[in-house]
Amino acid sequence: MYVFISIMIVLVSLCIILIVLVQNSKGGGLAAGFSSSNQIMGVRKTNDFLDKATWSLAAVLIILSVSVSAFIPKAESANESAIEKQVNEASTVNPNAVAPDFGTATKSEAPATTTEAPATSETKEK
Repeated sequence: MYVFISIMIVLVSLCIILIVLVQNSKGGGLAAGFSSSNQIMGVRKTNDFLDKATWSLAAVLIILSVSVSAFIPKAESANESAIEKQVNEASTVNPNAVAPDFGTATKSEAPATTTEAPATSETKEK
């Protein structure tokens, strides 16, 4: 059903493109080809038809676009994201594991190191 509605959206879109290209913004377009006023579809009726066809196709396009969302194919395992799967697997593998130290220890936790100043020639001579 999803593919069928998607094809219908493409066809309706192409029809809208063709109808809009036939229209002329100043009232010409397809209606300009009719020079006689006693034609079956005169200038006024042609513009009315093209206008109604444009609005109708636009409404159909909107309805199809909204309805296609109901038929989007869903994967069977799409209930859980990949990140959630990794977190759940990591926590179930070893629940007593200690978090790794990435060098973010505070000063109180840092090992105390004492560095002595290098001996200068004055202190060695004494």
